[in-house]
Amino acid sequence: MTAQNILAKQKEFFLLNQTKPLKYRIKQLKILKLALKDNEKYFYEAIYEDFSKSKFETYATELSLIYSEINIAVKKLKQWAKPIKKSTNLANLPGKSFVLPEPLGNILIIGAWNYPFQLSLVPLVSAIAAGNTVILKPSELSKNASAIMAKILNRVFIPDVVRVFEGGVKETQELLAMKFDKIFFTGSIPVGKKIYEYAAKNMTPVTLELGGKSPTFVLEDANLKMTAKRIVWGKFLNAGQTCVATDYILVDKKVEKQLLEEIKKQIQVQFPTFETIPENYVQIINERNFDRLLNLIDKEKIYFGGESDRAKRLIEPTVLHNVGFDDEIMKTEIFGPLLPVISFENIEDAIEEVKKQSSPLALYVFAKNKKIIRKIHNELSFGGGAINDSVMHLTNHSLPFGGIGFSGQGNYHGYAGFQTFSHFKSILKKSFLFEPPLKYAPYSDSKMNWLRRLIE
Repeated sequence: MTAQNILAKQKEFFLLNQTKPLKYRIKQLKILKLALKDNEKYFYEAIYEDFSKSKFETYATELSLIYSEINIAVKKLKQWAKPIKKSTNLANLPGKSFVLPEPLGNILIIGAWNYPFQLSLVPLVSAIAAGNTVILKPSELSKNASAIMAKILNRVFIPDVVRVFEGGVKETQELLAMKFDKIFFTGSIPVGKKIYEYAAKNMTPVTLELGGKSPTFVLEDANLKMTAKRIVWGKFLNAGQTCVATDYILVDKKVEKQLLEEIKKQIQVQFPTFETIPENYVQIINERNFDRLLNLIDKEKIYFGGESDRAKRLIEPTVLHNVGFDDEIMKTEIFGPLLPVISFENIEDAIEEVKKQSSPLALYVFAKNKKIIRKIHNELSFGGGAINDSVMHLTNHSLPFGGIGFSGQGNYHGYAGFQTFSHFKSILKKSFLFEPPLKYAPYSDSKMNWLRRLIE
């Protein structure tokens, strides 16, 4: 069946109100969870084929987040879907006001390759919970993950509700040419711009989860040992192929040497070997990205690391120092295991440099000084972040996850995901018991005076 035929069937199914009952949505979410649990073995194998990623890391960074998202949606759906009471102004009394959530309709989700299960299936959970039908297009770069999602999901769901379509640019363009009620895309900024162009032709609303150069500030009062431990984990998780990973560090010059030494120690602890692929290390997705990353390394600025193995698509965790904003590595999102460190003497100057960049998806501050932390948060625009930690904010489903500006638009996770795939209808309910005559003709100076008293 072609994608066009599937979309037509999904439109028909949705218009019959089949996806709207909460019991039906919860049933679909439980089907998804059971399918994942029954086939975990195959999901682990697929990720290992694509990334040589360990079972532990696949569960921790992919499946656990999907299971949590399903659990929260099943538990909270009845509450999320309730009419939301609103206050009623004087002009509409006696009356009541409320907002009624409804599903948008037919959704296109385009997933990313770096966390192919999480970044495809978490938005799928939100879309199902909101009562929509979905066509899911996984990234073709993580081909084994894409194949197993298509195989399992197309077996357990009827195509009228959820259908996975594989393919590359051509297939994606064909999907984008169709009229959906919402497009949800996770990926790079250049591709996000193209998605936006396609969506504009059909006036289709979009949520874009993109990226950017996410900075990490390290101030002189930070606990440097713990700071280094958390930065190294968050940065080199998935070999740096994480949209919210630290892209570069801005460190107070007074503690730069100490921080660099602690980062080196932590890399040696967390990634003790490079000759073989250890359980906690991950390959670069393909040779094109491998070569792109190597070209960003200025060998004269290597503080630690720099080794690579093209046959295994491995790049050693690499720290660069004496880096400036004019360096080549600072002109593009790194998305790999390279960590530039820039020192500053004045926090004002550091903040001004970050202001010149596009708003990042994430920003991290390691410090105790509340005044400076507030200053950074108040003056810089970013999607989300953490104080004294890295990456972990996205694991809290109570926090909306998304970007701003070139790092994305819209957000999801938990209730925010339900909102993203819902329309909220505003309803005013009036009583038949009483109707003030003020708004009705014939008008008069007396009515005008009363209107002014009520409004002004």
